[in-house]
Amino acid sequence: MIDPAEQPLAGIKVVDLSQIYNGPYATFLMAAAGARILKVEPPGGESLRRRGVVGGAALPFAMLNGMKESLVLDLKSAEGKAALHALLADADVLVENFAPSTMARLGFPAEELQKLYPRLIYASSSGFGSDGPYRDYPAMDLTIQAMSGVMHTTGFPDRPPVKAGPALCDFFAGVHLYGAIVTALFQRERTGIARRVEVAMQDAVYPSLASSLGLQFGLDRAGIDPADAPPPRTGNRHGGLAEAPYNVYPTSDGHIAIICVGEQHWRNIARAMGRPELGEDPRFATLKSRVAAVDEVDAIVSEWTASRSKEQVFRTLLAHKVPCAPVRTLPEVMEDQNMHARGALVWQDHPELGRIVVQQSPLRFGGLSPRELTPSRALGADTASVLAEVEPAARASRTG
Repeated sequence: MIDPAEQPLAGIKVVDLSQIYNGPYATFLMAAAGARILKVEPPGGESLRRRGVVGGAALPFAMLNGMKESLVLDLKSAEGKAALHALLADADVLVENFAPSTMARLGFPAEELQKLYPRLIYASSSGFGSDGPYRDYPAMDLTIQAMSGVMHTTGFPDRPPVKAGPALCDFFAGVHLYGAIVTALFQRERTGIARRVEVAMQDAVYPSLASSLGLQFGLDRAGIDPADAPPPRTGNRHGGLAEAPYNVYPTSDGHIAIICVGEQHWRNIARAMGRPELGEDPRFATLKSRVAAVDEVDAIVSEWTASRSKEQVFRTLLAHKVPCAPVRTLPEVMEDQNMHARGALVWQDHPELGRIVVQQSPLRFGGLSPRELTPSRALGADTASVLAEVEPAARASRTG
């Protein structure tokens, strides 16, 4: 049995009011690093838990809420408010990802909480931030993808924009929120100052547009009117159209992703295809010339890959040191031998869902084994026991 007390965040107590993906992923990372997470949900459970009535939608809740204790509090009631204050009395961090005005409406404005509890780090995440003109816009992963440019840059130039498959805005924000919280804990440890930290989903995702922004910058520098330019959607090609070959190519039984970063990669793939002369052909010998002839380059590579299985192409290109990977299905990914061998994926016997695959934290700490991934708890399973720990403070809060 792995002792959570050995983990880097052992002794840190977090009151987690967050929901769905963004905040819960940040607190999942904290739990995996040894923090005690008290997940506080409203009566009936948070939104992600309630999605469990639809197909397999219960799995995401289990993935993000293992290693946490579950409490139910009605924060609109006097009793619920008093209980939350009791929990915060010795908490290190409060995490929420409500709309910016929600906590104030409930009677828990951040400024007041930090006055009451000077060591409390108040951590929040929202779609567009708490102080900009968009602060009250509806914010879900889909709306952030639309507003941030993710949709406009995803898909093919001759087709409508599409969303990215993963909920990347939620999870990018969750990772940044974790980083902000741990940074604030570090400063508090050194100086005693407990800061409020905030992450906007829109801010967190913007840097990931780097390649597409580079493409747009090039169009702007060339003086091309945006109205006359095609949308910067490049399909499976490089987002900045700055690499070739760089695409997903057909095989006899699926597809394979191939990228040639430099000239040596191109010469290697030419040899792998049995056409070494292409490596020195002036039409393709340099990155600039290959990008200019990208359609022809892709046609040559596609003709070769299409007559072979993706495993054949994969093994051949690996032998020639060409970066590539077969496009795999979700069932294949869930049984990935590398992730299971490293403990990044773990089979878990969940009391409600049966045998499932859950992820470990991607963060590894030298000399420490990852914390055991205990299953997510039934709604409110720990309310009585946790509140019993803080009952004297709760009574004082109610009478005060």
